[in-house]
Amino acid sequence: MPSGPHRPRFYLGVLIAGFITGGFLTAFLRQWLPEGPPKAFFTSAWTPTFGPVSADLLVVNFTLGPIGLHVSLLSLVGVLIAYLIARSLF
Repeated sequence: MPSGPHRPRFYLGVLIAGFITGGFLTAFLRQWLPEGPPKAFFTSAWTPTFGPVSADLLVVNFTLGPIGLHVSLLSLVGVLIAYLIARSLF
């Protein structure tokens, strides 16, 4: 298994931490910024979706989805901040 910060779990953890941080930043700014162009710019989001996906396993039949990822500008900023912090630690 590769060692160091070039492991897939490392990058997945950075992405998860970044999106969570960005989500908190987005929620904070939605609460505290007054109505206007800055609030609309920083809190607007794009939500790509995938699904639904069906699986028929003869005994069990289930459908998963649709699954969406809520991406905003501050989510991307959160990923950048998480990457910079993780890179400085490792």
